[in-house]
Amino acid sequence: MKVLLDECVTRKLKSRLPNHEVYSVTDMQWNGLKNGLLISAAIGEGFDMLLTIDKNLEHQQNLKKHSIIVAVFDVKQNNVKLYEPLLSSFEERLPTFEKGNVYRIVET
Repeated sequence: MKVLLDECVTRKLKSRLPNHEVYSVTDMQWNGLKNGLLISAAIGEGFDMLLTIDKNLEHQQNLKKHSIIVAVFDVKQNNVKLYEPLLSSFEERLPTFEKGNVYRIVET
């Protein structure tokens, strides 16, 4: 799966997702793009998923009309150690994810 890490997500998460093709917004030189433009750019470059910690994204954008999955990691701050407990749940649920939907990843 081709995954884009939102600007608010630490790039250190890339190494924690070895089974995926992962790029950060910085890798793509898309720093500063607003959510709507970022989503359009990601779709245009063939990304399957936008991974973010922005819990308001689903309320700011009509994601049903976009052919991309949005995964929201529910962490209090952008620290790679806080993502660790969520990764197994993320990988387990991933096969059920469908484009045009938002999935909140919480600690189980």
